[in-house]
Amino acid sequence: MNPTRSLAEFVADTRDVPRFAIDEAKRTLINVIAISISASEHSSSRRLVAWARAEGATPRSTVIGSDLRTSPALAAQVNGFLAHLQDYDDTHFPTVLHPSAPTWPAVLAAAEERGASGLDTLVAFALGEEVACRIAMSVHPWHYDAGWHITGTVGVFGAAAGAGRVMGLDAGALVNALGLAGTQASGVREVFGTDGKPMHAAKAAANGYQAADLARMGHNAAPDILGGRRGFWAVLSPGGHSEDALLADLGTRWELRRNGLKPYANGVVSHPIQDAVIRLRNEHALTPDAVTRIEARVCPLVLELMNRPDPHAGLEGKFSFQHCAAAALVDGAGHDAQFTDARVADPVIAAVRARVSAVVDPAIPEHEAYVTITLTDGRQVATHVEHASGSPENPLPDAVLDQKFRALVEPVYGPARAARLLDAARNLDGAAGIGELLALAAR
Repeated sequence: MNPTRSLAEFVADTRDVPRFAIDEAKRTLINVIAISISASEHSSSRRLVAWARAEGATPRSTVIGSDLRTSPALAAQVNGFLAHLQDYDDTHFPTVLHPSAPTWPAVLAAAEERGASGLDTLVAFALGEEVACRIAMSVHPWHYDAGWHITGTVGVFGAAAGAGRVMGLDAGALVNALGLAGTQASGVREVFGTDGKPMHAAKAAANGYQAADLARMGHNAAPDILGGRRGFWAVLSPGGHSEDALLADLGTRWELRRNGLKPYANGVVSHPIQDAVIRLRNEHALTPDAVTRIEARVCPLVLELMNRPDPHAGLEGKFSFQHCAAAALVDGAGHDAQFTDARVADPVIAAVRARVSAVVDPAIPEHEAYVTITLTDGRQVATHVEHASGSPENPLPDAVLDQKFRALVEPVYGPARAARLLDAARNLDGAAGIGELLALAAR
């Protein structure tokens, strides 16, 4: 027995997945479908769809928000890109892994190919996401601090595990699937704020699906891709790892409980700042010309990940805490509309951005912030956000998730079809298959 084999047996042999995990899997699916349909309108998404179409693969799998049907691996790649492009997908605390963007596209591709039931599809995702989150915890914080983008490097394991479960792989084949996935683990943080970032989720989804399918066909790999002498831990996290974080209470304690759905379409560590600014804006009827300074006390990751005082493109704005705070004050929101090229260039928002600053407090976690706004008359208003909206301690209610879904899908598909699609996702555990869901999600 080794760490990789333990995970493989967990995925292959688990029969009783708790009800909360099924329900949370549905919530993540609703979220992924909504943001993918919205993201399909972006020029970078259209380019990737055009590229996949030109590949001319056999049409077997659905691309969300598109009329394209292509191979399962290519569909997983495009859908992974769509799911992460807006940075509106879920986040696992405290690792800042985005587990659904790589895992769901691989699971959907496998489930569509094999005609899996809705419930089996949800179970496979829950197990795959748990694998991804636990591997992320095993290398937190050393791996991310070294510059790896954990959504790409760890997401590939979740994709392989989830797809492998749908394919009915036994533990031995899943060891090979994880090994094939792990040798393709990649993604560095230098590309944040560009189309390169969602390509990490895209490639993780495609590579994870392919790893599972090749293992199904008999491909083998290292017997312990995680703990081997030159394995994932040794090579991609030489600063440290924790086998206990990977395996402790496996199957009884679920990391899925620490996964949160986003209310804002940007880096998650800025969310408590946005909550605070919007709260003060609404409580005191603040306008941009009444504000001279916005000061925040935040966790170290805010400056590490999101210190871009002068972004020049919408995607850069998603990784600028200054822009996030400015848009929160001016628009009272942080949806994808606040992160277009035009909104980043808006002179009013740019002027407010210049008034935003932050200091680091190592004792503050990712979901907390203290914000003080100084007004032109010298007064100060302040607030403390202990748990940002969407964090595990302050989860997005179903009603708010449904509002997010409608806001993203209705402009593309209209209210009637959006309602049918939401209903299909909400009731997927009772469906014989996922065909109806994907037909509604396609263009």
